[in-house]
Amino acid sequence: MPKQPRQPAPPDDQQPGNAGPQDVPLDQQNIAAELPQDAQRRLTEMRGDGGKRKLFTSDLSVNELALIHEAGFEPVGMVVGSSIYHIGWQPNYVAYGGFGMGYVYQDQELDTLTAAKYQARELAMSRMEAEADALGADGVVGVRLTVGQFAWGADLAEFMAIGTAVRARQASTGASGASVGTSGSFRTKFGKPFTSDLSGQEFATLLKAGYRPLGLVMGVSVYAAYQNGYEFQMISGWTYGWTGMGAIGGGGLGSYNQEVAHFTDAMYATRNLAMGRLHREAEELGAEGIVGMRVEVSPSLSKDDPEFWNEINERDAGMPANHWRTFLVDMFTIGTAVAPLGAEHQIAPPQMIVMLDK
Repeated sequence: MPKQPRQPAPPDDQQPGNAGPQDVPLDQQNIAAELPQDAQRRLTEMRGDGGKRKLFTSDLSVNELALIHEAGFEPVGMVVGSSIYHIGWQPNYVAYGGFGMGYVYQDQELDTLTAAKYQARELAMSRMEAEADALGADGVVGVRLTVGQFAWGADLAEFMAIGTAVRARQASTGASGASVGTSGSFRTKFGKPFTSDLSGQEFATLLKAGYRPLGLVMGVSVYAAYQNGYEFQMISGWTYGWTGMGAIGGGGLGSYNQEVAHFTDAMYATRNLAMGRLHREAEELGAEGIVGMRVEVSPSLSKDDPEFWNEINERDAGMPANHWRTFLVDMFTIGTAVAPLGAEHQIAPPQMIVMLDK
């Protein structure tokens, strides 16, 4: 039975009962996010400063715009944040196996890659929030996070956050008929505009249900599990070549359907790390729950089965246990943390709608 992956212990300031700076979402911390001069000029013109006429930009549909107005908000402009990030070299930790088995790779979270992907996204978010702040917005809706690669820079990636900044109208009344607060009251407890990847319709429905968005919360983990040639042979049944025993026939382990428990354990370890970070961010924002969660998983093998088999069975390849391949799991979780607008709120019952355009 494959061994359980070694799960790295959380830092001291993330141990249960200890709140530390790493619990606070990076975009909510006081990170300097200076805007380029062109961006400052654009935002100044959109605000209507210097006698210019106010002008908002938005990627909202007409229906979303109408619903946001009905919910007591108005768009003030499209906001963008970007970060081109260099992803550094990730060391792999090994231990000596003994008995002629050479080095043994330890299953581990790749903390360098995890930190790069987390920090780059949050830097883009903080710059988007800085633009929203410059427009006097209370929050950003419809946030999209994208990652772009460059053909000329294998270790570079551009992380971009884009959305529509909105502001609550003074003494505004939401779609449910109840007051949803005034401008400034929807900011986070850290004084930052809220962020949400909810659409305009979803945002209006959330307010109508008596909830408010607090912020986008994220969890990231990149985890590596290492499989050696002996374990691969035991699972696949491909034990001929190095052993000289000939191919195992119908009695080989590879003849049966079976779970690759080692890789399953790695998937669980990655999910627990990513989800735990997402939960900590939501708790620090004071959330009651998370809606619209999305989980993106990208598993990969450094060598496929035929390639690994050929490597093990090459002439003078040595013991199969000295050959390794990597099962890499890259997981990204995101959702909108929410909290009730008041101590008592009721979700309005759904209404029947008859479509007249068909």
